[in-house]
Parts: sequence; C-alpha cells; structure tokens
Amino acid sequence: MKKEKLIKKYDKQVKVYEKNRNHSTLSTWRKKLINKAYGNVLEVGVGAGANFPYYTEETVQVTGVDFSSEMIKSAKQAASDYHFRAEFLQEDVDHLTLAPNSYDCIVSTLSLCSYAKPHELMNKFNDWCREDGIVLLMEHGLSSNLFLSYSQKILDPLFTKISGCHCNRDILKIVEKSDLQLINIETYWSGIVYMICAKPNKN
Repeated sequence: MKKEKLIKKYDKQVKVYEKNRNHSTLSTWRKKLINKAYGNVLEVGVGAGANFPYYTEETVQVTGVDFSSEMIKSAKQAASDYHFRAEFLQEDVDHLTLAPNSYDCIVSTLSLCSYAKPHELMNKFNDWCREDGIVLLMEHGLSSNLFLSYSQKILDPLFTKISGCHCNRDILKIVEKSDLQLINIETYWSGIVYMICAKPNKN
C-alpha cells in the first residue's frame, strides 16, 4: 500500500483509536509495559496517546512520533486531558533521521504492523537508544496456535486493505533478526500479543 494512502487510512481511524484508550485488557498491558519507561523517551506510532496515563511524568520526557496529522492532533488533546507534557513530531518513521544514542527508552505499542520494513525499524531503535537504555514493545502478530496463525495468513491481504495493518507478522523473529538484544518476552491471546523488553547491542 502506498504511504500516502496508508496515512489517509489512519487519519480516518482516529475515533477508533480514541475509543480503544479505555480498553480494559489493553490498558492493563500498557500500564505494565509503560511503567518500565524512564528518562528521555521516544514513542513511535504514538497514535491517540493511549499510553500517556501510564508514564510516570516525574521521571520521563516523551517525544511522540506519528505520520498521521489526525493522530497527532488526538495525541495532543490526550496530553492536555491527562495533564501530561509531551513533544510531538509528525513524521514518517521509515524516513526519520535522529542522532544516535539520543534516547534512554524507545516505546512502540501496536505499531509495527503498519511499517513496510519493521526489521529495519528495529535497527533504527538500536541506533537511537543509548547503550544502557531499553526498548519496550507491545505488538500483535502471528499466533502460536497453528489454526489461528493459518487463518491470519489467509486473511492478511483483506485485513491490510481494510485497516492498513498486517496481522501475519512474526514479531519475535523480527526482533531476533535485528541488532537488538532480547531481555524478556511475554505473550497473550494465544501468542498473538507480544510484550517485549530489549536493549541495544552496540557491538
């Protein structure tokens, strides 16, 4: 899917993302993950700002990035509603250039599904994160259940056309093939949802 079309698709999904801010299960996972964030944080695919309630404001400084202007508007409103201070960049992360070792923590929640080359993005995370920093991911992908994973592979073209999001990605393999070093992995929903903590490998 061409990037311009993908951005427009996400522009139109803002209300759905805003509604999902209060999804009880997702909120529980977000809180568990985001509680580990600290310092200078880059949140990629910030969406409608669903993670904002779970940052400890006294210990973080967040920069949220998204290619959708409507998502950025919603995230700014969420930051205001939650009295949360953040900076925002409306940029396509695939083409974003940042100085190496710029962030203590990089966060991505439910965003790897939309990138054309997620493996390359993981390597950017490795470059942008400081050597003693952490990368926090909550992503969805192929289930560990054979029947469900087969269904995901079959449905992926239609799913992508409708939502702009791939449901057939092997999240663990993407991270393992990157320069990042895995610290901890948890899976939920028959292995569809991955909670991953990783650290940069500068060797």
